[in-house]
Amino acid sequence: MELKPEQLLARGPQDELLPVYLIAGPETLRVLEAADAVRAQARAQGIGEREVFDADGRDFDWNALDAAFNAPSLFSARRLVELRLPTGKPGKEGAEVIASFCANPPPDVILLITAGEWSKAHHGKWADAIGRIGAIAVAWAIKPHELPGWIESRLRARGVRAGRDAVQRLAERVEGNLLAAAQEIDKLALLSDGQSLDGPAMESLVADAARYDVFRLTDAMLAGQGQLVSRMLAGLRAEGDVVAGLMPMVTKELLRTAVLAQVQARGGNLAGEMKAQGIWESKQAPFKRALQRHPDPQQWERFAAEASRIDRIAKGRADGDGWVALERLLLAIAEAKAVRLLVA
Repeated sequence: MELKPEQLLARGPQDELLPVYLIAGPETLRVLEAADAVRAQARAQGIGEREVFDADGRDFDWNALDAAFNAPSLFSARRLVELRLPTGKPGKEGAEVIASFCANPPPDVILLITAGEWSKAHHGKWADAIGRIGAIAVAWAIKPHELPGWIESRLRARGVRAGRDAVQRLAERVEGNLLAAAQEIDKLALLSDGQSLDGPAMESLVADAARYDVFRLTDAMLAGQGQLVSRMLAGLRAEGDVVAGLMPMVTKELLRTAVLAQVQARGGNLAGEMKAQGIWESKQAPFKRALQRHPDPQQWERFAAEASRIDRIAKGRADGDGWVALERLLLAIAEAKAVRLLVA
């Protein structure tokens, strides 16, 4: 069955868990929160064992995933097996493994698949198999006219009262970026002190809460502001942020810039593609500057591959210093001459 990501958030702790979930789409926050809801429901039902597989390269071992489906549980009666599929395309071998699971799902395994990309081109027999026994939740980007309603609903959920003008001002500030909106709303829940917010109060609180964050970091990266990138990274590190928490947004921006580079390289409608990706006009300039510095689509694919490696470092799955590697990557994007840093 097909659900909205928010419908997964609304499920109760003891609602029946389905054998398999596919949560995918370009809106990172909605994907993350829907997946967290499935994990929380699993924990509430006593599922304490969790295995994670990152299918982020062509060398992924699908046999290992298949074997995990049939391995006995060690610590609990059931297990949660997670498959992270960044491109949303498992390939022939992966599609067969997933379809085989769906044809005869083990009673002790819940399969959770998350993907950062999704479109009609991603549909296939493996996805149809998931839909027959489980749930498919696609997190499409929130359209500009839908954003105020999304913000208002999230404010209410966080116990914040705000007038229509206040909601509109926040919508204008975040410009379609749900991760930025969620961050601001969490701050407002702490700062509003139970008071109903009007436009000026919203503007004051949001301005007072301003600090370095990953959204400004990626803007500086794309705009070519190398020195600012280094200062922001130092500030984020000093404030207690971790590399693993920064990588989803960095990777998202790299992947969609890679798509823009492909459109530009083949002489396609770049402005139309930006609009399709939800990049508002006021946010397009940094992307255009980044594409001028690095017009080759393959370069953006290399940047995305490096981001994947840094994510593994941050999660302890590869050797290296995550902060150093991240700074080198962002500087290589911000300054064309700094690409050589990635060789080091």
